[in-house]
Amino acid sequence: MFVSDGEKTPGRKLLFAILIGLALAIPIFVVWMLVYDRQDQSQQASASITEGWGGHQAMSGPVLVIPFSQTTTETSTASGKTVTRTQEVVRELTLEPEAVELVTTINPQLRKRSIYEAVVYETKAKGAARFAFPTDLARYGVDPAKLDLGRAELRFGLSDPRGLGANPKVSIAGRALKLQPGGGSGTGKGFFAFVDAADLTAKSMLVEFDYGFRGNGSLTLAPHAGDTHWKVASSWANPSFGGSFLPGARRIDGEGFAADYRIGNLALGRSLVSTSDKGQSNITAAAPDLGRDGAVAVGEEEGSDIASISLIQPVDLYSQVDRATKYGFLFIGFTFLALLMFDIIGGVRVSGVEYLLMGAAIVLFFVLLLAFAEVIGFVAAYIVASAAIAGLNTAYSAAVLGSWKRGTIIGGLLIGLYAMLYILLGLEAFSLLIGSVLLFIALAGVMYATRRIDWSRTASQPA
Repeated sequence: MFVSDGEKTPGRKLLFAILIGLALAIPIFVVWMLVYDRQDQSQQASASITEGWGGHQAMSGPVLVIPFSQTTTETSTASGKTVTRTQEVVRELTLEPEAVELVTTINPQLRKRSIYEAVVYETKAKGAARFAFPTDLARYGVDPAKLDLGRAELRFGLSDPRGLGANPKVSIAGRALKLQPGGGSGTGKGFFAFVDAADLTAKSMLVEFDYGFRGNGSLTLAPHAGDTHWKVASSWANPSFGGSFLPGARRIDGEGFAADYRIGNLALGRSLVSTSDKGQSNITAAAPDLGRDGAVAVGEEEGSDIASISLIQPVDLYSQVDRATKYGFLFIGFTFLALLMFDIIGGVRVSGVEYLLMGAAIVLFFVLLLAFAEVIGFVAAYIVASAAIAGLNTAYSAAVLGSWKRGTIIGGLLIGLYAMLYILLGLEAFSLLIGSVLLFIALAGVMYATRRIDWSRTASQPA
């Protein structure tokens, strides 16, 4: 037998409000899923906008690759006899430059399609690399006499060659080289040139290069040199520096940013000289994986030594809405608590349907926030959505509680909660501290207001 609303004890009213609040967890969860779905659609739309322009670009090189022959001896046993076989194999000697000076200029553009947008850029990379022939090749098992210096390749790596601009220039001692597509006899992406490295054995070789390419989202450098000095500048005012190395000096202001990297091969943990089987040399750095927030995910595997710069959006509205939605229970809890106090202390009967409708309005706030944020931006959407829901619940609670004064209290509570939430969203480091303190204050206030209530009595019993 159900107990009528007039016979419910304060304790049962509290339990009833809690059950309705828990039921509203389902639509809040649906809102979370909606945020992720819209974010995925945004990423797909951004990929569509940048399709054919160029991906998250990663550049590397130059390195000099020289084929050489090597005699190998293989001993095997067959039918009790030891057989020794000797053969000539072709391998590759990879020389990294002693020093690289690289200057990069990033010119960003914001491209839009419908309500979606993506950051693309055009880049100019200009610099010089100085190579020196090692005098201790015997340490690496290489006979200098067996080097095929006339078939050397100068290789540059670029993760998405589709974005490579027209007429890249590479020269040695002022003499322009004819460039070829691909990674040479290796498996990398980018471009290369055939060179005669005969003069390198007597003196150092200076390589100058100047090329442009297009990309989107981020730019990564995989350093291959004894000393890499990379200067990069852009008019984009919201960079994110990631990867294994950070700039030693940087400037970020309203006019853009500038960064200065110095990376040595001791920090890279590898020699300037290496050997590999023919076709296995690959200097192309893979484009970094970007998380939902745009940050670079750097792996621990070999080859992950990179310096990366992401051109992030000033406000990621989907992550902001996602964080706001996680405070949904706080809004529902405070609103229900206010209604419960009017019911228990003020003597105004509040039915379960009224709890449910006001809770549904609070959930609708997050849907409105997401919908308007995609069109007018997060801040404007927050003002519109909070004003609409606070006004709706104020008018409804005034009718339910039978007084505009009481309705105004509910409206003031909601406005305060929305203001507090906006502050918490902007203070990531202190959001937990501030939220926990406010909850403590609210709990202390409720405990004080209800300290004399007999939670087991019915409405027909005297207080």
